[in-house]
Amino acid sequence: MAVRGVGRLTCVSLCAQRNSRFQRPALRPLSCPGTVAADLRREEQPSGSTETGSEDKSSKKRFSEVQKERREQAQRTVLIHCPNKISEKKFLKYLSQHGPINNHFFYESFGLYAVVEFCQKESIHSLQNGTHTPSMVTEAAIPFRSRFFNLKPKNPSNQTSERSCIQSSNQLPPSSKKLFELLCYAESIDDQLNTLLKEFQLTEENTRLRYLTCSLIEDIAAAYFPDCTVRPFGSSVNTFGKLGCDLDMFLDLDEIGKISTHKNIGNFLMEFQVKNVPSERIATQKILSVIGECLDHFGPGCVGVQKILNARCPLVRFSHQASGFQCDLTTNNRIALKSSELLYMYGALDSRVRALVFSVRCWARAHSLTTSIPGAWITNFSLTVMVIFFLQQRSPPILPTLDSLKILADAGDKCIIEGNNCTFVRDLNKIKPSENTETLELLLKEFFEYFGNFAFNKNSINIRQGREQNKPDSSPLHIQNPFETSLNISKNVSQSQLQKFVDLARESAWILQEKDKDRPSPSSNQPWGLAALLLPSVANMKSLAKKKNKRPASERIKSLLDSIKSNSTENSTSTNGKRTISTHT
Repeated sequence: MAVRGVGRLTCVSLCAQRNSRFQRPALRPLSCPGTVAADLRREEQPSGSTETGSEDKSSKKRFSEVQKERREQAQRTVLIHCPNKISEKKFLKYLSQHGPINNHFFYESFGLYAVVEFCQKESIHSLQNGTHTPSMVTEAAIPFRSRFFNLKPKNPSNQTSERSCIQSSNQLPPSSKKLFELLCYAESIDDQLNTLLKEFQLTEENTRLRYLTCSLIEDIAAAYFPDCTVRPFGSSVNTFGKLGCDLDMFLDLDEIGKISTHKNIGNFLMEFQVKNVPSERIATQKILSVIGECLDHFGPGCVGVQKILNARCPLVRFSHQASGFQCDLTTNNRIALKSSELLYMYGALDSRVRALVFSVRCWARAHSLTTSIPGAWITNFSLTVMVIFFLQQRSPPILPTLDSLKILADAGDKCIIEGNNCTFVRDLNKIKPSENTETLELLLKEFFEYFGNFAFNKNSINIRQGREQNKPDSSPLHIQNPFETSLNISKNVSQSQLQKFVDLARESAWILQEKDKDRPSPSSNQPWGLAALLLPSVANMKSLAKKKNKRPASERIKSLLDSIKSNSTENSTSTNGKRTISTHT
């Protein structure tokens, strides 16, 4: 049974990757100690052993500030394909002739690559001016002046290798065996959740590479739209992304053609001559079609380009081979970016939020509740909203409602997108920290209890108001879109998939309820706590009892709930006033 469990744990880290035309490479950064990246890594480490609910009292950066800093950082950065045998010292000395280097790291992806950040953008122009288009013998090269270079030694026979002195740091999640060991040998369930977060969250190098990839795509799009911006959104920026997740980006054209007020004087108004089309959707399709063709024919490292223009949200999907990312490019998707900002804020408000979300999403993936294939399954975004909603229900609440964040907003926070009110306070320092000190272990158990008994047949989930509401339609699962409030973000979920979620949530609550009784000793290397939850369903039950119990699954689950109810009643006097979730159906 343990072997099956390890195999399922493998799915947690790997199966979220979409099928592509090339295998996703191992991204192993060879980082430089003492660099800015190392400093940022230390700042962005999860709380781990910190006291539950405690937060860094220092000033927290706004989402827009982080985006701006990352974007400027990426604009000073180049991507270089290097020879497999290279002297790092000579490499840096060669590049330094174009200007001082602020940061660099190496990684492997179909060869050796270097990400180099200069201190000034002028250094990149100097490097480009000293670069030539390669000459081909049997093929013709398409000349394209980018920040993606190929480095070749002038005298390959004299090139010596000094890579043995470079410290390698694996950028992939741990192997299934390693993760299994880390979870089994953890000191507590709280420690397990924080360990999983630490092992799966995006690293500083991976984040830099994501912003650089967007910046390289922006260079290509700027050939048609000189003032455009390509912005990452979703898991890459909302702090809930895990290593190996796709890179969602959108082409922002809003800054093109905006009038500069100090130059808008006189008796005339000048306008650009433009092409007109019947609708915004047709304009989006035409723009993405041209960008898709450009990526396919001229974009270095862009392979497997697909133009999916008839989808509800038209997009171009492609693989960026050098970085190893599967990319989805849309245009003017500003509500999606606003949703990313909201999740970023919720993740930054309390150290328990990200740990709980990562664990619930990994649990769902391990039991095939979520998948990378579109269909009737629950999505990661829906699960994240469910965790936020659950944390809004605690007493005292761990997270504020979206409406309360709107009340805290000032005039500068006002945001209306396509008629939707997307206003909320953007300054994290204006939000009062929660006084709730519940442990991650308790929160995980009661999350499963709460949704194992949630009245999905009549109630909907609404993080704007932070309370259950009557469902406006007959969808099995109704989760209100935080900004486009008439939409249900889980409309795709079928009744059978929802029932599967409920059954697994109830089983998982029972497993955690029994953990004190059946927790094995560390030397036995047996799964417990979060590790047990990632094993196949029902296999967590005692095998002998399961074989003897021939009752239908619904009766078994009912008896498990009765056990939970009984134990919760017995322990209610020792909860120090903490709220206990009722198990009444």
